[in-house]
Amino acid sequence: MIDLIEIDAASNNSVDDIRELRERVGFRPSEGQFKIYIIDEVHMLSTSAFNALLKTLEEPPPHTRFILATTEPHKIPATVISRCQRFDFRRIPVPEIARHLAHIAHEEQVRAEPDALLAIARSAQGCMRDAISLLDQMLAYGGDAVTLTQVQRVLGAVDSRSVAELVDALAAATWAAASRSSIAS
Repeated sequence: MIDLIEIDAASNNSVDDIRELRERVGFRPSEGQFKIYIIDEVHMLSTSAFNALLKTLEEPPPHTRFILATTEPHKIPATVISRCQRFDFRRIPVPEIARHLAHIAHEEQVRAEPDALLAIARSAQGCMRDAISLLDQMLAYGGDAVTLTQVQRVLGAVDSRSVAELVDALAAATWAAASRSSIAS
């Protein structure tokens, strides 16, 4: 998309880079209503670059929108933050992902075990796109049903009961060894 410009502030963090950006924001969008500038890792801008950006943030052209993306918002000067709307993104909770996967399975008329959908949701680590992609892989792999066994096999995961049994066995062996050593002393 021509009207979407991404700038990596980690490597374009000088005043000159921001001056160049300020010169470009005056140009109208080619196709859409807005020209969108995404400044990724914005916290990497130098202090003087932030100061240079401030004027543009205060009075942007009506056709221009900025998205300042960062993993470290505490490093952004208060003068910049005060001129922005803030949206904090978070990982999607496992139950929410599992519900959405169940909805997709229902709409696609595919049988899916709830435990299988939970396993997929956990493995996605909060990313819906990854969960949907994995569900798609499961459907390609298994046909018209998604089972926990199938998901574990594809993910290389182990059944939680097997892990619990192993932990119990290790704890019992440790306890037995500890008992033998205390008797010997």
